[in-house]
Amino acid sequence: MWRHIASNAVTFLVVALFLVGGVILLGQNTYRAEGPLEDAVCLRVQPGSNMSRVSADLEDKGAIANGTLFRLGADYSDKADKLKAGSFLVPEKASMEQIVDIVTRGGASTCGTEVVYRVGVTRKQVQVRELDPATGRFIEVAEFNPAEDETPEAFTKVRDQADTRYRIAVAEGVTSWQVMDALNGIELLSGEIDQPEEGALAPDSYEVRVGDTRESVIARMEDAQAVLLNAAWEARADDVPLNSPEELLILASIIEKETGVPEERRQVASVFANRLDRGMRLQTDPTVIYGITKGVGVLGRGLRQSELRGPTPWNTYVIQGLPPTPIANPGRASLEAAANPDETPYIFFVADGTGGHAFAETLAEHNANVAEWRKIEAERANSDN
Repeated sequence: MWRHIASNAVTFLVVALFLVGGVILLGQNTYRAEGPLEDAVCLRVQPGSNMSRVSADLEDKGAIANGTLFRLGADYSDKADKLKAGSFLVPEKASMEQIVDIVTRGGASTCGTEVVYRVGVTRKQVQVRELDPATGRFIEVAEFNPAEDETPEAFTKVRDQADTRYRIAVAEGVTSWQVMDALNGIELLSGEIDQPEEGALAPDSYEVRVGDTRESVIARMEDAQAVLLNAAWEARADDVPLNSPEELLILASIIEKETGVPEERRQVASVFANRLDRGMRLQTDPTVIYGITKGVGVLGRGLRQSELRGPTPWNTYVIQGLPPTPIANPGRASLEAAANPDETPYIFFVADGTGGHAFAETLAEHNANVAEWRKIEAERANSDN
C-alpha cells in the first residue's frame, strides 16, 4: 500500500511540475509575443517612478494585457531596478520584453516634447513641438521670437520637465557672430565663448542637454564642418580654380549667400569659376555687405553706390579674386557646388523675380536680364503703394 501511495505521489509531483513548467513556458511566450497595441504611443516615465506605475500606465494605454506578467518579466530579467525617466516611443505590437528594454536601456527620450532653437539668417525663433507617435512627425505647439515676443506658456510649462529634449538648428548662410549671439541667449547652456572663425561652423541640427557648455556645441559644429570641407576638397573637379580648402570654403560661402535655390548652386558656382579663370572680378553684393557688417547682424537695406565703390578687403567689385575670409557658414550643398561647378559659358547672373536667377554669357544678354529685373522691381514697388 505504501508503495502504491508513494507511486501516486511521484506521479502527482511529475504532473504538478509539468503544469508549472507549462505555465512558465506560456508566460515566457506571452512576455515575448506581439503586444496588443494597435498604434504607437508615447510613454512618459516620471522621475522616481517604478514598474508598478509603468505597468498600470501601459495597461491604460492598451500596450500590455497583463501588468503582473510585465512586472514578473522585468524582475526575472533583472531590469526592474533599471527604470529610466523620460518619454519613450512604444511601437505598435511591441512585446512586453521589448517595452521593458525600451524603458530601461537609458539614453535620450525618443518622443514627447522637443524645444528647437532656430538660428536663421534674418531672425531667431524658438519652437515647441510634440511628436505624434502615430505618424512619427512633430506637431508644432508654439513658436516665438525671443527678441520680440512674449514667452508663451507652452514653453515655460515644458522648460523644467526632465524629459524635454532640446535642439539647436542652424540655417545655411548664417554668420559665426549670429551663431555666437544665439548660443549666448540660450539659458540651458553654460560657459562663455569667443566668436568662432567665419565659415568654420556646419549648418545643421544639434541635440543639446541642459548644462552643456557653449564651447562644446561650437566644437561639434567646427568638427562637422571640417569633415564636410575635407570631403568636398577631396572630391573636387580637377580644373576647379581653387588652390586650397580655405579658398573652397570662401567660395562656398559666397554661393550660399547668392542663392537659396538648391538646383542653382552649381550654376552660380560656374559663373564664379569662369570669372576666376578669366581674371575677372567676382562683383557679388553679399561680399560688399559683409565688408560693411563684418557678419554682425543684418544690413537691413539696399546697398549704396558709394558702398559698391568703397574699398574693403571683401568688396569684390574692387578687389581681384576671392575675399580674405568666408562671409558666412556654408552648408554641404554649397561646398559641393564650389568643388564641382557645372560646366557653363555663363559669366553673369541677376535675379529673375522667381527667387532664382537669369544667367547670361554676354554683357548684352546680361543687360537685357537686368532691364527685365528692374521692370519687375518697379511693378512690385507700384503694387505695394
